[in-house]
Amino acid sequence: MSSKIASIEFQVLNAPNETRPHWVSLFKVPSANELLVRVRTSDGVEGFGLATSYTDISPLVKVVKGGIADTIIGMDALAPEQVYQKLFGLTSTRLAAENGWTREALIRISSAVDLACWDIVGKSAGLPLYRLFGGYRNQVPCYVTCAYYRDGKDNVELRDEIEMLVGQGHKGFKGKVGGLDLAQDIARMEIVRDVIGPKADLMIDVNRAWDLKTAIEGARLLEPLQPVWLEEPVRWSDDRRELKLLSQRTTIPLSGGESEITSYGCRAMIEEQAIQILQFDCTMFGGFTEGRKLAALCELNHVDVAPHHDCFIHAPLVASTPAGRIVESFTDPERDPLQAELFENPPKIADGWLTLNEAPGIGLTLSEAAVAKFGTKIDN
Repeated sequence: MSSKIASIEFQVLNAPNETRPHWVSLFKVPSANELLVRVRTSDGVEGFGLATSYTDISPLVKVVKGGIADTIIGMDALAPEQVYQKLFGLTSTRLAAENGWTREALIRISSAVDLACWDIVGKSAGLPLYRLFGGYRNQVPCYVTCAYYRDGKDNVELRDEIEMLVGQGHKGFKGKVGGLDLAQDIARMEIVRDVIGPKADLMIDVNRAWDLKTAIEGARLLEPLQPVWLEEPVRWSDDRRELKLLSQRTTIPLSGGESEITSYGCRAMIEEQAIQILQFDCTMFGGFTEGRKLAALCELNHVDVAPHHDCFIHAPLVASTPAGRIVESFTDPERDPLQAELFENPPKIADGWLTLNEAPGIGLTLSEAAVAKFGTKIDN
């Protein structure tokens, strides 16, 4: 049985620039900056995938306009491993250099196409992917990311924000630190803990802002708040070694992985015993093909899976494995308009849990109105 790829459509999804952007410690977070890929097969099945970009998306557009689709038209969409290896393999070819295709752009596109192929696999089988991947459960815990830095935002506004999220029924909250001095950031997280209460989960995300000495002191000061994890606490330049050194100085579990660009980088983090929670992103590297391998590796190494970003895309993978711990959500439409509008049938999030859809494939139906609102088609 095969299902040949007959056509591929690419669109950039962007939201208008925010008048009051959301910042983490070191950079502004785009409200929407994604590549939507729609793959259609010769027998009429369509699947979609997304590639998230926190940097300029024009290198991805260049690859699309350069004819990347031609390299996989005619391949079997029911063989996502073959398709992924064909696209990822271009990162080590003269063809990429001749065309000016950057490594990161190829990795992003290969991930989105891989997700689309897996969507087709599930639809062709008539089964949701979480069942095809293992079917460990049909619900996964879900937390909300919050406490971003914004111009003029004070601790009164922070308290109002967290009270709003508590009112929405969330049970897990991830706050941002690293953009202010330790005393100010600790005070902000004390407010979050005070509002959510002692039983709710609190995660802390530094977004790679601290040097090792600051991270050691920051972890010491945060321990009374009982964080579930401390995310990407140290600088990029020597993060794996510094993560391991930090883990020897704190009882707070450490997490990371979103800033890697390959599954091999995540594998190294596990091998070096630098983290207890892995946060790879299937929309940024690897798709489900590599995500499944990392989830299995995590299970065998007693590391939890808590992917970065996009709870609706990652939920099937997290639900499929005993290593799956939790997914990340953004319930404020101002922060993430795509989560609010992109799908006609978003999974239900209530009382800290996301319940997966039983529809085949990824289980999501694109809203054509949202695609028209946010999307710009790329001629390829």
